[in-house]
Amino acid sequence: MDLWGEIWHEFLDDRTLFVALGFFAVLFLVQTFAHTERGRIRASLVLLVLHVLMMIIAGVLRAQAGREWYAEVRLPALIFEVLAVVGLINIVMFGVLLPRVGVRVPRILRDVISATASIVAMIAIANSLGFPISGLITTSAVLTAVIGFSLQDTLGNIMGGLALQMDNSIKVGDWVKVGDVRGKINEIRWRYTSVETRNWETVIIPNSVLMKGQVVVEGRRTNQPEQLRRWVYFNVDFRHQPSDVIEAVQNAIQAAPIERVAMDPKPNCVCMDISESFCRYAVRYWLTDLAVDDPTDSVIRTRIYFALKRANIALTPPAHAVFVTDNTARRKARVGEDAERRQAAIAAVDLFETLSDDDRAQLAEGLLEVMTRQGGEAHWLYMMIDGEASVRVATDGVEREVATLKRGNFFGEMSLMTGAPRAATVVAKTDVECYRLDKAKFQDIVGRRPELAEEIAMVLAKRKIGLVEVTGQVEQEAHKRKLAVEKDNILGTIRHFFQLSGR
Repeated sequence: MDLWGEIWHEFLDDRTLFVALGFFAVLFLVQTFAHTERGRIRASLVLLVLHVLMMIIAGVLRAQAGREWYAEVRLPALIFEVLAVVGLINIVMFGVLLPRVGVRVPRILRDVISATASIVAMIAIANSLGFPISGLITTSAVLTAVIGFSLQDTLGNIMGGLALQMDNSIKVGDWVKVGDVRGKINEIRWRYTSVETRNWETVIIPNSVLMKGQVVVEGRRTNQPEQLRRWVYFNVDFRHQPSDVIEAVQNAIQAAPIERVAMDPKPNCVCMDISESFCRYAVRYWLTDLAVDDPTDSVIRTRIYFALKRANIALTPPAHAVFVTDNTARRKARVGEDAERRQAAIAAVDLFETLSDDDRAQLAEGLLEVMTRQGGEAHWLYMMIDGEASVRVATDGVEREVATLKRGNFFGEMSLMTGAPRAATVVAKTDVECYRLDKAKFQDIVGRRPELAEEIAMVLAKRKIGLVEVTGQVEQEAHKRKLAVEKDNILGTIRHFFQLSGR
């Protein structure tokens, strides 16, 4: 038989053409259903090309005077073929078919199955060609012991990786803590598990270490969403009652949703310790996005700071800090500037247009630097000095923005004057500075001048019914009647709320 005839005989005898057709069929499946398997299909292609080259060499040797080398060349050719076939079966089973029915096998298990199948197939091929590999393995006890001892750590890592994935104790995507390493599992390989930290580091941890040591899986609890409890600590002078501190901080962190903070369980504030000069507190909250821990802690600290500032509760400075200042002129200037800002805020509220200058000054002294939640029973008025806030109303369980408040706006007038629950939730969109006027501060003025109730009731009635200019006499009269009815209703509520006698 001539040279080309021998080469063609080798291909037909070894069914290489059928393997090639199978390769193109699997390639079509990968391009259609499993793009992630492209790396494995390339590996099978390389093995198939090596098989074809070795088969060509075997055909040449068979046709020429090199038959004594024919078996030695045919063995690697067949090994490359069987490795390519095992790889293709691996792709079809674990990359195409099983994922289509919702079953995903861990990568390390796929590799172990493929490696085992490849070793068994290679031993069978070698035995069929007269190479007694199995006998060599069984009779070389010393060699087997040496190999096993030298690969002890490697085998331990492989078995550890298999065990970790088989019992599903950890998996790709889990946030773990191993010693002083905290991060997200990126990949579980034969020898190691890679963990990506928040510092953009990748830590390689041998699987045997994970098997022998303690691994903390963060944010995982049976039948619960992934979330992790975080602690934010702060200190307050012990002269402030713990109940007041806890109430101020807890109201602030529960008043409105915070991004990446779970509402179930709700964040809360607890007193952790009592020291010689301060009490130590902590806000506990549950983080829903474990990758964003420090920025969320910062948001919580900001809320704590402003909550304490609104309640006139100061954070405790270090015990060794000494403040020696005596700048009377500067302090007076600051007091004067603050008084002007307070009076300007009062003057911007149309409810107080009829107040005298003395009454406005009295109200200004009672303002507190400090937002509010829909349905709340807070009896006070807010006047915005700086910043921007969103007015939100919940309907059918869905909260939507209805207005935006800016510098010079005010809200909460109905709650201050009538005790009505809040009609909307107001959430700060930026850092907001505002003054708060309580019912108690307004009580004295209304008590001295009961006629103010009627004037304020008219202003509130106009705002409530949205009085607009009309052109027709009939429409104007209808608005007057509606305005009078609304005014009387509000006036009665104001008198009852402030315990004023009617006239």
